[in-house]
Amino acid sequence: MLSQNFLPRLKLPDMEDVSRYIRNVSTPMLVSVGAVAVATTYYLVTRPKPLPPVCDLCMQSVEIPGGELARRSVLSNGEAHLSHFYDDARTMYECFLRGVRVSNNGPCLGSRKPNQPYEWLSYTEVLERAENLGSAFLHKGHSKTSDPHIGIFSQNRPEWTISELACYTYSLVSVPLYDTLGTEAISFIIDKASISTIVCDVVDKANLVLDCIQNRKHSVKNLVLMETPSVELLRRGGQARVNILSLQEMEAIGKANRQQPVPPRPEDMALICFTSGTTGNPKGALLTHRNVVSNCSAFIKLTDVCCPLSSSDVHISFLPLAHMFEKVVQGVMLMQGAQIGFFQGDIRLLADDLSALKPTVFPVVPRLLNRMYDKIFGQANSSLKRWLLDFAFRRKEAEMRRGIVRKDSIWDQLIFRKVQASLGGRVRLMLTGAAPISPAVLTFLRAAVGCQFYEGYGQTECTAGCTMTMPGEWNAGHVGAPLPCNSLKLVDVSEMNYLAVNGEGEVCVKGANVFQGYLKDPEKTAEAIDADGWLHTGDIGKWLPNGTLRIVDRKKHIFKLAQGEYIAPEKIENIYNRADAVAQIFVHGDSLQACLVAVVVPDPDFLSSWAKRTLGLEGSYRELCRKAEVKAAIFEDMMQLGKEGGLKSFEQVRSIHIHTELFSIENGLLTPTLKAKRNELRQYFRDQINELYADIKM
Repeated sequence: MLSQNFLPRLKLPDMEDVSRYIRNVSTPMLVSVGAVAVATTYYLVTRPKPLPPVCDLCMQSVEIPGGELARRSVLSNGEAHLSHFYDDARTMYECFLRGVRVSNNGPCLGSRKPNQPYEWLSYTEVLERAENLGSAFLHKGHSKTSDPHIGIFSQNRPEWTISELACYTYSLVSVPLYDTLGTEAISFIIDKASISTIVCDVVDKANLVLDCIQNRKHSVKNLVLMETPSVELLRRGGQARVNILSLQEMEAIGKANRQQPVPPRPEDMALICFTSGTTGNPKGALLTHRNVVSNCSAFIKLTDVCCPLSSSDVHISFLPLAHMFEKVVQGVMLMQGAQIGFFQGDIRLLADDLSALKPTVFPVVPRLLNRMYDKIFGQANSSLKRWLLDFAFRRKEAEMRRGIVRKDSIWDQLIFRKVQASLGGRVRLMLTGAAPISPAVLTFLRAAVGCQFYEGYGQTECTAGCTMTMPGEWNAGHVGAPLPCNSLKLVDVSEMNYLAVNGEGEVCVKGANVFQGYLKDPEKTAEAIDADGWLHTGDIGKWLPNGTLRIVDRKKHIFKLAQGEYIAPEKIENIYNRADAVAQIFVHGDSLQACLVAVVVPDPDFLSSWAKRTLGLEGSYRELCRKAEVKAAIFEDMMQLGKEGGLKSFEQVRSIHIHTELFSIENGLLTPTLKAKRNELRQYFRDQINELYADIKM
């Protein structure tokens, strides 16, 4: 209870003081409340919205009635296999003409010299040059019905695409060559396809062709060089009775003897793509215009809702044009009237080309993505940086789960801006294929780059792709659903315990993109395509509950161990490749041995930081590779991944050899499509393999 003495000290403020106080306090408070309200309204209006899914991502393919357990894309809507997307683009020639029209004569093919900006040829200029060159081919005796094959032996550059468009314009057939095949394989292709005219980019390749044909009977009559022929080359050509001209001279001949285009039909042959293979001579896959257009069209149909391509898009061409992956991407770009910028020809300068070109479309292979991933984490060389990187990734991954794909979040500004800038800063569509990629790497880079990022699967025999991930699909670890241009089914591989009734088996493809067979090789064709028209890929797949396909094994390279257990080495390698310090691995075994061994190449870009972080060791790459502690730690990581990946005890390797040189095309251990040459690897590491087995038995 208050005392009487206290009461007089209470002084109530008069109303004027109260009013003054309210005025002084309420103004900033009201401003603050208003600012919060405005900010909240702005956030609600501008907050990122999820992309509308193109289908129910819980069911991306459906079974086709008929009893074969075959499946098709839900985007097919029960229709026949998609053969074209635009009615006016049913051949590759028509696709290019459509590009000429929709581009409004915009830039088409671009190239650059060191430290220079890109220079562009317009669509009309490319069309005119293609007609000139094609007319010259006809003047030299080529025609649709007689001597239709034109060899192209070049690195990616505008003249390659012009040469191929010249073939399309006059119903001729391009036959890509590539030097990583070796002189023996090039000789084989020239003879098999009876090629009389070959377009080369540089003198060295022209000399290589002459090396292949010298002192023997051959079909080559003309060598067309994209640069000025040297005097020595002209002399060698004369000795071999081969006419050597520059591309400029050929185009001048065509301009003086201009012929009307001879448009191909969809069923006409477009190109013969020789697959390198891991053993034996290359096989020439016969691909029609319908095959290629259907594959391009299926890609457009999948991306048309969430990421439609237009004439404003820019593609960087650095993956080999001798392979179908890059060829289909270019076909898509030409069909849309978009721009194709070529790299300088040196993969070490690719970063500079990306910076100059600023592409919006960037097809890649896992090898490049793995190096990007390793470089990013290699730069996170402290626990704080690694924690921040992981935290930012988790925040963006959470957005991806909600269907939000963007590159303007706070985490992009703080953490991932440099990653995006390294690709030019404008990439909005990426596509990876040609080899398996770790789910962890793909998921991280999807978040880091912040664009539509698809994974595809296929092979030359189905033009390029037969499955692709859907827009909005953030889950990794599968290769998507069937493309709208084909159906897929799995067939029993009983010796490996893969059964179609269990949703497992060899992947088989039927559709508009399936090739016509191998050039002059009915036996190999019959092995690849069965009597019902299904292409047998040799890969083992598994249907997932959401209707997507996971590649789990390879039928071709299976072997038995001494105790009779079947082994699929590629499946094991894919699991071990997820080890942080592992760049490449070769798993070996045979029927005379009871266990597996492996050759491991540690990652040169990542080993140093990994060894320091996990083992506290420092040193050069070669020094670290020689340390027993490093070898033991890598082996332990592999065993743990094998256990987590469900490998049986006999599928785990018993010992490893550390090798310091990456397997490559140049050293003959990888094919031009970056697949392991298992026979060559086996012979190359024969001594090391024998030592590993000897140590195990001791």
